[in-house]
Amino acid sequence: MIGLILVYGSIGGLIVAVPMVWHMLSLAPGEAPMMSMLLTYLVMLVALTSVFLGIKSYRDKVLGGAIRFLPAFCLGLAISAVASLFYVVGWEISMAYTNFEFTNWYANFMVESVRARGGTAAELAQAAADAQAFRAMYAQPLNRMSMTFVEMFPVGLLVSLISAAVLRNSRVLPARQPA
Repeated sequence: MIGLILVYGSIGGLIVAVPMVWHMLSLAPGEAPMMSMLLTYLVMLVALTSVFLGIKSYRDKVLGGAIRFLPAFCLGLAISAVASLFYVVGWEISMAYTNFEFTNWYANFMVESVRARGGTAAELAQAAADAQAFRAMYAQPLNRMSMTFVEMFPVGLLVSLISAAVLRNSRVLPARQPA
């Protein structure tokens, strides 16, 4: 089962990490990483189809076509965890390549968004303090990696929950019988 977790988790992780790293590597120096959150989560969902496929493969090839909810859910979580770790590694590669420019870009974005909506001097000061606190917090690798992991893993949790609920029914996409 560990091999299956690693294979399907790696597939999902590569599907989400490679486009992210490619996008960051293709940026011109000083260019803002404007990949939308919607697009990022859409890519995560596509990548996490590996959870569904991994559970189905285990159900059909190892268990003979039937799986209970809890084992399916745990398998999905394990695949999601591996894929999320690939996402973290991809983000760390992106950060290292761009010399951690994302931190400055995002901190500036925090302040500029308050300025753009006509924030008061007190609100601008608070935004600047929040931006500085973000820089300090994001400079800590464990904080940064934890935050990155938590961006993807809850999506994997949801996909695992849905996949386990659907695939526990052996009539859903039954295994093909050899001809």
